[in-house]
Amino acid sequence: MDSLYFAPSPLILGVAVLVTLVASFVKGAIGFAMPMIMISGLASFLPAEPALAALLMPTLVSNLWQAFRGGLRPALQSAREYRVYLGVLLVVIALSAQLVRGLPQGALFLTLGLVVTVFALVRVVGLRLHVPPHRRRLADVGIGTVAGFSGGLAGVWGPPTVMYLAAVDAPKVEAIRVQGVVYLAGAIVLVAAHLRTGVFNAQTAPLSFLLLVPMVFGMWAGQHVQDRLDQARFRKATLAVLVLAGLNLARRGLETLG
Repeated sequence: MDSLYFAPSPLILGVAVLVTLVASFVKGAIGFAMPMIMISGLASFLPAEPALAALLMPTLVSNLWQAFRGGLRPALQSAREYRVYLGVLLVVIALSAQLVRGLPQGALFLTLGLVVTVFALVRVVGLRLHVPPHRRRLADVGIGTVAGFSGGLAGVWGPPTVMYLAAVDAPKVEAIRVQGVVYLAGAIVLVAAHLRTGVFNAQTAPLSFLLLVPMVFGMWAGQHVQDRLDQARFRKATLAVLVLAGLNLARRGLETLG
């Protein structure tokens, strides 16, 4: 049976809602990581392609929320400032998304698991990359390509984007806003690309739209408690969970390929 044609049971729906609540809460609190947590959690009990399709609408709407939380003008200014990185990211997402249907499921899990694990480990150990101003355009193209490739294949382009913004010394408020803009633009392209590939279709879209409800509650709760949390400790705990999730995906990918 084609993995895109499936009927989620009440248990699967319940677990999917729980995964989305946790993922959106984390995004509301620290500004990123929702797609990684969702794909890691959903792919534990769904085939790879329906799991990817399920996160599309929550990702799109949550990034719309984040990008324009501070107003339209600051969001447009951020888009102009980071236009090269954004352009490279979007082009590579559109191109690499076409590979999803042709990749073995095990390869997709393994690739995603390694990407999530490596970037999360880099953040956990506190490794900080620095990009001097005269290397900015090179970083735009290089990191934008890596982010776009992982985004097109698995809907995850947050970790390299977070690393990039830290490397160019983006201020905290600007970094959160830029993440929203970048993630929103990438999400639009990703949805369009997977309408073309057939990953997002009449069978997979209903679950994705259903998960908008827990996403709204999770984002609201995460933003509500954001100022009350020790952000450094919370981020470290979140990244530790992502390391485990990435390793679990890589394990599943190896088992499937084997």
